[in-house]
Amino acid sequence: MKTTALKNTTSWTKSDGDICTPKGFTAGGLHCGVKRKRKDLGWIFSSVQANAAAVYTTNLFQAPPLKVTQESIRIGETLQGVLVNSGNANSCTGQKGLENAYEMRRMFAYKIGLNEEEVAVVSTGVIGEQLPMLAIKQGVESITDVKSKKEAHFFQEAILTTDTFTKKASVELNYNGCILTIAGVAKGSGMVHPNMATMLGFITTDIHISASALNLALKQVTEETFNMITVDGDTSTNDMVLVMANGLAKNEVWTEHDDQFQLFKEGLKMVCESLAMQIARDGEGATKLIEVHVNGAKTKEEAQKIAKTIVGSSLVKTAVFGEDANWGRIVSAIGYSGVALTNEINEVRIGSTVVVKNGLPFPFNEQEAAASLKDEKIIITIGLDEGIQHAKAWGCDLSYDYVRINASYRT
Repeated sequence: MKTTALKNTTSWTKSDGDICTPKGFTAGGLHCGVKRKRKDLGWIFSSVQANAAAVYTTNLFQAPPLKVTQESIRIGETLQGVLVNSGNANSCTGQKGLENAYEMRRMFAYKIGLNEEEVAVVSTGVIGEQLPMLAIKQGVESITDVKSKKEAHFFQEAILTTDTFTKKASVELNYNGCILTIAGVAKGSGMVHPNMATMLGFITTDIHISASALNLALKQVTEETFNMITVDGDTSTNDMVLVMANGLAKNEVWTEHDDQFQLFKEGLKMVCESLAMQIARDGEGATKLIEVHVNGAKTKEEAQKIAKTIVGSSLVKTAVFGEDANWGRIVSAIGYSGVALTNEINEVRIGSTVVVKNGLPFPFNEQEAAASLKDEKIIITIGLDEGIQHAKAWGCDLSYDYVRINASYRT
């Protein structure tokens, strides 16, 4: 193991950057006609080949674009371009859908002068309809200045479906006098549930890191961030998180065997956690972000399982929406989480209000508890007496609007 001193590094700090902030990256978006009005075609370009890694939905019916992207990354573990359309998922579309995904890759590769396997393609939207390839072809042909335009805000808009706002995060690190950057954008509002990757995430960095280290870091960070959110329990057929590292910061290459690997993971986790929380807050029809903390579990996995079960409970979600401190629903979720507890639940808190102590109801002021539930962010804390492991999960409340939005999604 290398033991290069980290004394010249500082902590990662949040910044107002975007996916074009890391050196060598450009991006943009436009309206081509997949949707009626809003932007629906976006792209990312790196001026040099970038090491690439991705995590994909666990849904058995993976859409054709995912298969094409997996092939592109598998060939060389590098990418240089990404093309995304929204409004149509190109999912459950058979051989024709696969051919269209390959055609999207071919068109964009030709447009920007790359080999086809250097391009990833992504689609999101309505399932079961063929892509309007003429509209996409005209859209690709109308793209200009791919290698110079830095219009990350247009890309952020182009990937949205039922989202109510764009989502981005960026961090910087002063490393041996050089500024290193990791930045990301995401979309996600419905069909979001743990077990990756039930949304779209795109992360760019100028750090020089090996492909194997990048892949390992993304998988490990995903387990603590994107896999710890849920909106409605549905896992999409399409979505994924993709990270590209082009090395233009010119640092010595970092590998999974270096001390700097943990440093990279810290920055990547800050970006992914921020994006995950934004997705949870933007759950379809949501009015509140729910954050569940589980402390004192026997294992990390058990802590995660309990946290995800609570935040995924429809009854907990509706209680939060109704601003009702119904702690019984929280305890019930712990009970059916599948985690065997040796001891009584040490404590349950809703906001700062203790509602359960040593396995028994704890007297509390209903008005004070209800007042804390009026906040936009609701923190539920579970204290166990099983060990020292902990975990966090994020979700949202379940409102009337969730039903309205999804009842009319195709119309």
